[in-house]
Parts: sequence; C-alpha cells; structure tokens
Amino acid sequence: MTATDTTPHTGSVPTRPAAPDVDPAGMRVIWLLLIAAFVAILNETTMSIAIPHLNVDLGVPPELGQWLTSAFMLTMAVVIPTTGFLLQRLTTRQAFLLAMSLFSAGTLLALVAPGFWVLLLGRVIQAAGTAIVMPLLMTTVMRVVPAHARGRIMGRVGIVISLAPAIGPTLAGVLLDIANWRWIFGVVLPIAIVALVIGAKLLTNLGETTRAPLDVLSVVLSALAFGGIVFGLSQAGGGSHGAEATAAMPAGVAFAIIGGAVVMLGLFVWRQIALQRVDDALLDLRVFASRNFTFAIVVMGILSLAMFGTFTALPLYMQDVAQLTATEAGLVVLPGAIMMGLLGPVIGRIYDARGARILLIPGTILVAGVMIFYSMLTEFTPVWALVVAQITMSIGMAMSFTPLFSASLGSLQPRLYSHGSAVLNTLQQVAGAAGVAVLITTMASVSASRQAAGVAELAAGAAGARAAFLFSAIVAVIAVAAAFFVRKPEDQPGEGFHGGH
Repeated sequence: MTATDTTPHTGSVPTRPAAPDVDPAGMRVIWLLLIAAFVAILNETTMSIAIPHLNVDLGVPPELGQWLTSAFMLTMAVVIPTTGFLLQRLTTRQAFLLAMSLFSAGTLLALVAPGFWVLLLGRVIQAAGTAIVMPLLMTTVMRVVPAHARGRIMGRVGIVISLAPAIGPTLAGVLLDIANWRWIFGVVLPIAIVALVIGAKLLTNLGETTRAPLDVLSVVLSALAFGGIVFGLSQAGGGSHGAEATAAMPAGVAFAIIGGAVVMLGLFVWRQIALQRVDDALLDLRVFASRNFTFAIVVMGILSLAMFGTFTALPLYMQDVAQLTATEAGLVVLPGAIMMGLLGPVIGRIYDARGARILLIPGTILVAGVMIFYSMLTEFTPVWALVVAQITMSIGMAMSFTPLFSASLGSLQPRLYSHGSAVLNTLQQVAGAAGVAVLITTMASVSASRQAAGVAELAAGAAGARAAFLFSAIVAVIAVAAAFFVRKPEDQPGEGFHGGH
C-alpha cells in the first residue's frame, strides 16, 4: 500500500514507545560525513564567482574557463549513478576513505596547479570524491538512524545541502577581494585532510556488503546518458558566468547531444529493468515503484532546478545589473544561509512529530513566492529587498529539503537505500544543470535582444533577469502542487510502501 502521512490532527505531539537512539559509532560516522559533504558542496559552489578571475589569471577565454564548472558537473553526473552499486560493494570505511582521498587529492592539485589543464584535472578528481560523499551520507543515515529520529538527522543533511551552496559565493567573493583564487582551495584543503585523517582513525563499518557483479555496459550507458545530458545542458546554457561567457558550440549541436543522451538513457533504463530481475542492476529502478518516493524526488528535482539556477543567476544580476561587488553579492545571501542553518534541527523535529506536509506545502509556497518576486526585479530594486527575499527563500528551502529526504528514502526497503540515494543525487545534478542552462540562456538572450532594440544596458539586464526568474516561478508552482502528494512513511516496521520485490 502507499505510505500514509502520520501528521496528527491535534495540537499535542503523539506519544510512542521509547526507541533506541543512534549508537555512538553510527553518530560518529554521520558527523564525519556531514563535515565531508559540507566541504565538498561548498567547494562546488565557489567557482561561479571565481571563473572570471581565473580566466584573467590563467589567460584562458571564457568558453574554456567555464569547463571548470562544466567538467565538475559532468564528472558528478557520470559517477553518482554508479554509487548505488559502489555502496553495496564497499564498506562504510572504504567508501569514506575513497571519497575523501579523491577530494583531498583533487583539491591539492587545484591549489598548486601551474596552469589551466592541471587545474581542470584537479576539479575532475574533486568531483569524483564529491559524487560519492552525498549518497554515502544519505544511505548511512537511513541504515543507522531509527525511523522516529530520521527527521532530526535529515534536518542536518538539509543544512548541508542548502547552507553550503549559499555560503560558497560569499566565501569566494571575500577571498577573491582580499587574496586570489588559490585561497578558495587553500581554505578547503585543511578541512578535507582533517576529516580524512579522523575518518581513517575512528571510522567503523556499518551495514553489510554484497558481491554483485559490475555490468560494464550499464556503466557505459550511464556515463553516456547522464554525462551527455549534463554536458549538453551546460553547453546550451553557454556557461554560467555572465554576458562574457559564450557557448562552446552551436545550440543545435548541444541539443543534438542532449537528444542522443536521452536515447542512451532509454537504453540504460531498459538494461536496468532486465538486470534487476536477478538483482544485478547498476541502479535498481524498482525505487520508482514507491509512489511516495516518486512524488518526493519530483519535488526535489524542481526545487533543485530553481535553487541552482537562482544561485547562479542571482549573483550575475547583483553584479551586472545592481552593480554590487562580489563580496557584497555574497553577503546578500549570507543572512538567509544563517537562518537555514538555525532552522535545520528544529524542522527535523517538527517532521518527526507532525509529518511531511505541514512543512513541505508552506515551504514550497515560500520558494514559489520568492521566485515570483524575482520575476519582477528591476535595475532599481533595493538591496534590502533582495536580502529579505533570500531569507524567505532559505526558510522555504529548509522547510522542504528535510521532509523530502526523509519521506523519499524512508519509503523504500533497506536494500534499496543506496539505489534511492543514487537516484536522488543524480536527479539533483541533472535538474541543477538544467536550471543553470535555462536561466542563464534566457537571461543572456533576452538581455541581448533588449540591448539590440536600443534599451539601456542595465535595464536590458534587468529584463533578462525577470524572464529567467519567471521560468523558475512557473516550475516552483508545479512543486507546490506536487507537495500535496508527499507523505511521511509509517514509522513502524513492515508498514508503509517499500518498493518492489
């Protein structure tokens, strides 16, 4: 049967028999993974502001410099779908050490890179480690945290997912104004190394491993499908770094790549359906047999599209139209990021006690409302209004992510946790790439057409921003409608919907 919402209809918090909390070893693993995930995602979002500086310092054209983000996203899209398999084959300790070793090595290489190509290689290695961290964190939470306490822990995961992207541009802006781009990696590297060393000394294994064979054809199809979609979207979007960035290839070629990738995706799905009959799928698609999981990741995908697109387009509006510096643009989003961090644990407890919809429905409404406000921006919009809007959006995101993480993965059988996490994180990457591509393309094309018609540069830029955020507003309204169908799975073992068999 489908999962039902456990939201009580009275003002009191329901009582339940005492249940064991997370054991100390499991909580230690979760804290280490939270730190690793925060650093990894923080690193991912610092590049949007740093690229123009890197182009100048390294003497590369914008269409080449934008590969520092495109290659990162491409690597993530290729690696994440394989994590459902990897997390079944590797122990918790092995997966953590692999992820943080890759991330630390990539960060060190980027820090000392003598030129563009070495820096690009460092970013690719970083991305390979980052791609493992988030699925490992979510799978570990689902395995070791009892159902009644998952909201509280997922609230912390939600902080990482939402807070790190918001702080990244602020940190990058400050470092670029007072130092240079190498300090972005210099700040991240010591934290990553400390996490790696602590993990090597203290981390214990949780859960059991399996010896399922690796289907090479599935890996190839996955790389061509998800990698092709993200690559095509990044090229269609012409990069993410303002008016100076141009697409590295004609739009027709980019859309042809996306079309070919969609064909590969169809073949990948066909292959997984065949293999999952004998439990050998690289990515088990039986997770979609849960209607609750499906609705939850649809909402998550829409919010990721709006969030990553906004976190890329808004700094461009603030610097190119509102004429703020990189540091000032970063500081606009900082209060909202702090608010999100403070709300995470509180929202997690509300989810545990009251269910998903009491948070998710108003949360998505807040996000949609801010997108509608952004669709009315002008070159004269006051900075204080942007700060208030970002705080409001951050509250909406905090109210949305915790219920979505908990309700989606909680609707699955334990043996499908790693596959559900891989699906969730893959969707985030593809949706994020789509959001960046659509918003940046819309913003640039509308701005250029207005300038060609004789509109002043700042007014044309504001028109481009309004058109871009109008798209975000429309998809955010769809998320509000879908939020009504997401439930909190039953806490009791054996109840709720647990996917296919």
